[in-house]
Amino acid sequence: MSTLRFKALAELPFRNYRKDNAVDVPKKLSELFCENVFSEETMRNYLTKEAFTSIQDAIKRGTKTPRNIADQIAVSMKDWALSKGATHYTHWFQPLTGTTAEKHDSFFTPFESDRAIERFNGSMLIQQEPDASSFPNGGIRNTFEARGYTAWDPTSPAFIIGTTLCIPSIFISYTGETLDYKTPLLRALQAVDVAATEVCKAYFDKNVTKVTATLGWEQEYFLIDTALYQSRPDLVFTGRTLLGHAPAKGQQLDDHYFGSIPTRVMNFMKELEIECMKLGIPVTTRHNEVAPNQFELAPMFEETNVAVDHNSLLMDIMARVAHKHHFHILFHEKPFKGVNGSGKHNNWSLATDTGENLLSPGKNPKKNLQFLTFFVNSLKAVSEYSDLLRASIASANNDHRLGANEAPPAIISAFIGSQLYGVLEELEKVTDGKLSPEEKTELKLNVVGKIPEILLDNTDRNRTSPFAFTGNKFEFRAVGSSANCAEPMTVLNAIVAKQLKTFKSEVDQLIDNKNLKKDEAIFNILREYIKECKHIMFEGDGYSEDWAIEAKKRGLNNLRTTPEALKQELDPRFIALYEELGIYNHREFEARNEIKLEKYATVIDIEAKVLSDIARNHIIPAALNYQNRLIDNVKGLKEIFKDEEFQVLANEQMELIREISKNVSQIKTGVDELLEAKERARSMNAGQQQAEIYCNEVKPKFDRIREASDALEMMVDDELWPMTKYRELLFTR
Repeated sequence: MSTLRFKALAELPFRNYRKDNAVDVPKKLSELFCENVFSEETMRNYLTKEAFTSIQDAIKRGTKTPRNIADQIAVSMKDWALSKGATHYTHWFQPLTGTTAEKHDSFFTPFESDRAIERFNGSMLIQQEPDASSFPNGGIRNTFEARGYTAWDPTSPAFIIGTTLCIPSIFISYTGETLDYKTPLLRALQAVDVAATEVCKAYFDKNVTKVTATLGWEQEYFLIDTALYQSRPDLVFTGRTLLGHAPAKGQQLDDHYFGSIPTRVMNFMKELEIECMKLGIPVTTRHNEVAPNQFELAPMFEETNVAVDHNSLLMDIMARVAHKHHFHILFHEKPFKGVNGSGKHNNWSLATDTGENLLSPGKNPKKNLQFLTFFVNSLKAVSEYSDLLRASIASANNDHRLGANEAPPAIISAFIGSQLYGVLEELEKVTDGKLSPEEKTELKLNVVGKIPEILLDNTDRNRTSPFAFTGNKFEFRAVGSSANCAEPMTVLNAIVAKQLKTFKSEVDQLIDNKNLKKDEAIFNILREYIKECKHIMFEGDGYSEDWAIEAKKRGLNNLRTTPEALKQELDPRFIALYEELGIYNHREFEARNEIKLEKYATVIDIEAKVLSDIARNHIIPAALNYQNRLIDNVKGLKEIFKDEEFQVLANEQMELIREISKNVSQIKTGVDELLEAKERARSMNAGQQQAEIYCNEVKPKFDRIREASDALEMMVDDELWPMTKYRELLFTR
């Protein structure tokens, strides 16, 4: 292993990455946009008017596409794909593994002994039948029941990668249960569309016929030289370093953040952006992040379903492009101890088909009341379902990041800024029932009317808040970098949909039963909501211990670990919410909970095996090798010097020998205890109890082994140390 480490380091200076991987960027990236996408413009060129109208209706209104029209679309899609060099097609879907999946089928179809054609029809477009037996299902189906179906999602455009036409699809079991991330997301988006549209039409704008949830994600990641990556078995097998002493210089000077992008990395970014443009991913931002070798990119806002697909596609493309530039990309939330981990901030809002952002104030009190309605209802939804939101971002990887001084805490709270908080405090004083003319005037002029200038001049950002309002959107900062955005977006849109339904029902009751006008009824309901959700509003430092104490007083849960969060997820209220909105039935939801618990346990189990292997087969032998050299040195000193002089000259070596023995013993004992705890956990049936044992009994034993190993790293001769060090991983450009 030490040979591999030094071989990798020796080769790096002689590789001319800057020249060999230079990228020519076209004068206008916009000319490449959607080049490999069956976009609306491409559809206009390839589809008949009837087929184009039908697919647009499916995208914008959710209408079903007739079979004969599907045949027309399939033929046109095939002709376009063939013109781009495609030879195969696949239903591209997102199973519960956390990655994307695809099964390629050829357009090639023989029809006589010596003749063939390229064939693709409506039935091939609409449905495919991959083997579903090996995908996570949480006990929904038996392993021998292999059949599953993928079905075309027309709301997300098809695209080409290499020679394959990729058709975004949902994935369901033979018996109809959802087995993917996309299906529940589509249902949640439909639910929030219906609920928000009804509120808009009833109280603010009768011309609104559709409300779209929008998403802008921010993807953080690390780039590590491929050769160095391959020299670290823990990175290869777990995505993070299980051992490694912090370098003298990390991120203390903040010199990497927003600094000049290294040339080699810039070449990677240039090629990545070109590929993104071709696939219609509207990336616009790139920069160095806080930690060494950490970077970020972000796109423009898009419709949430498309944005989720684009993020999943992007992560795949990033890995491919990184490989070409001799990088390995790390999406793990905490690949290196002692420096910042990576997140994927989800910026969420709601937009109408009349062109308005419902979380942005307008030019008059009516528009501002509309803003307040959706703003306060979003806060109320988070207040009511904070534990469900926390569970949506729970994973073994994200547990390392949440609550550290780099990411929001596991306590779900909302930051809205002191100025806007003051507006809500004023609204709390609204009279119960009918409002006097003077009060209406006061509200319109001095409270609601001042919102635009408040947001323009005083909206700040709080990086310690998991759910922060940033001017015209909410930023869900707690999402992990390796996560599929679909799950947190499913939860967020579902809880807001439920809250908006409740809001409309309560406002209508006041109008009908108390004879209040619309704005009076809205103010009355918002007043109560503000009182009920003030406990989640927090403006201070979410990293501080004081906040943890204060949050407990407020009744907010601090679910620090994934098992804790997933235990809360099965609250009957949450299951009832999903069943009411038609997003999951109880069987599907419980199955997903089981899948997440099993994945958590499996991740910890793999890490335990890898750590044990490295500790016993790499760290201990290297330490003993160096110790033997010290022993030989001590023996030599004893032969040369008299006892009195020998005791002085050999004292430091003797102390090192003792320290090495202590740490080797600590590692040996620690590994034995770790493996014993791991086997005890494995003997349990998969589920909540097993996950808790992995969390509370197995995972804590990693620290003792790491502590001793990292101490040895500072003692053992650098030439003998087998593991590529942090200073090499993080600072090799």
